[in-house]
Amino acid sequence: MADNDRMVFRRASDQKWIDKRNGASRGFVHDTQAAAATASKARLLNSGGGDLTIKGRDGLIRSKDTIGRKDPLPPRDKEH
Repeated sequence: MADNDRMVFRRASDQKWIDKRNGASRGFVHDTQAAAATASKARLLNSGGGDLTIKGRDGLIRSKDTIGRKDPLPPRDKEH
Protein backbone atom coordinates (compact mmCIF):
# COMPACT_ATOMS: atom_id res chain seq x y z
CA MET A 1 0.00 0.00 0.00
CA ALA A 2 1.10 3.48 -0.82
CA ASP A 3 0.63 6.69 1.14
CA ASN A 4 -2.09 7.86 -1.27
CA ASP A 5 -4.44 4.91 -0.72
CA ARG A 6 -7.95 5.91 0.36
CA MET A 7 -10.97 4.22 1.93
CA VAL A 8 -14.69 5.01 1.85
CA PHE A 9 -16.75 3.71 4.76
CA ARG A 10 -19.88 4.45 6.78
CA ARG A 11 -19.48 6.09 10.18
CA ALA A 12 -21.62 4.31 12.79
CA SER A 13 -22.34 7.35 14.97
CA ASP A 14 -24.30 9.38 12.40
CA GLN A 15 -24.53 7.08 9.34
CA LYS A 16 -22.50 9.50 7.16
CA TRP A 17 -20.01 8.28 4.55
CA ILE A 18 -16.34 9.09 5.15
CA ASP A 19 -13.63 9.46 2.49
CA LYS A 20 -10.32 9.06 4.31
CA ARG A 21 -6.68 8.54 3.37
CA ASN A 22 -5.31 5.37 4.96
CA GLY A 23 -3.41 6.25 8.11
CA ALA A 24 -5.08 9.64 8.55
CA SER A 25 -6.99 10.52 11.70
CA ARG A 26 -9.71 12.54 9.93
CA GLY A 27 -11.54 12.36 6.63
CA PHE A 28 -14.11 14.13 4.49
CA VAL A 29 -17.81 13.65 5.35
CA HIS A 30 -20.45 12.96 2.66
CA ASP A 31 -24.16 12.18 2.76
CA THR A 32 -24.03 9.34 0.21
CA GLN A 33 -21.61 6.58 -0.66
CA ALA A 34 -21.58 7.67 -4.31
CA ALA A 35 -20.56 11.21 -3.38
CA ALA A 36 -17.77 9.91 -1.14
CA ALA A 37 -16.48 7.54 -3.84
CA THR A 38 -16.51 10.25 -6.52
CA ALA A 39 -14.65 12.69 -4.28
CA SER A 40 -12.14 10.02 -3.29
CA LYS A 41 -11.43 9.15 -6.95
CA ALA A 42 -10.87 12.84 -7.74
CA ARG A 43 -8.46 13.21 -4.80
CA LEU A 44 -6.52 10.12 -5.91
CA LEU A 45 -6.22 11.45 -9.47
CA ASN A 46 -5.02 14.84 -8.21
CA SER A 47 -2.42 13.29 -5.89
CA GLY A 48 -0.81 10.93 -8.40
CA GLY A 49 -2.96 7.83 -7.99
CA GLY A 50 -3.44 5.04 -5.49
CA ASP A 51 -5.78 2.28 -4.39
CA LEU A 52 -9.41 2.97 -3.48
CA THR A 53 -11.24 0.62 -1.12
CA ILE A 54 -15.00 1.02 -0.67
CA LYS A 55 -16.78 -0.68 2.22
CA GLY A 56 -20.52 -1.36 2.28
CA ARG A 57 -23.05 -0.70 5.02
CA ASP A 58 -22.06 -3.94 6.74
CA GLY A 59 -18.39 -2.89 6.93
CA LEU A 60 -17.16 -5.54 4.50
CA ILE A 61 -15.07 -4.58 1.48
CA ARG A 62 -17.36 -4.01 -1.46
CA SER A 63 -14.94 -2.76 -4.09
CA LYS A 64 -11.20 -2.24 -4.60
CA ASP A 65 -9.70 -0.39 -7.53
CA THR A 66 -6.46 1.26 -8.60
CA ILE A 67 -7.00 4.87 -9.69
CA GLY A 68 -4.58 7.08 -11.62
CA ARG A 69 -1.68 4.65 -12.02
CA LYS A 70 -0.98 1.29 -13.58
CA ASP A 71 -2.63 -1.61 -11.74
CA PRO A 72 0.13 -3.89 -10.36
CA LEU A 73 -2.13 -6.98 -10.55
CA PRO A 74 -4.39 -6.49 -13.58
CA PRO A 75 -5.48 -10.15 -14.04
CA ARG A 76 -7.05 -10.20 -10.58
CA ASP A 77 -9.13 -7.07 -11.18
CA LYS A 78 -12.39 -8.59 -12.46
CA GLU A 79 -14.60 -5.58 -11.60
CA HIS A 80 -13.41 -3.23 -14.37
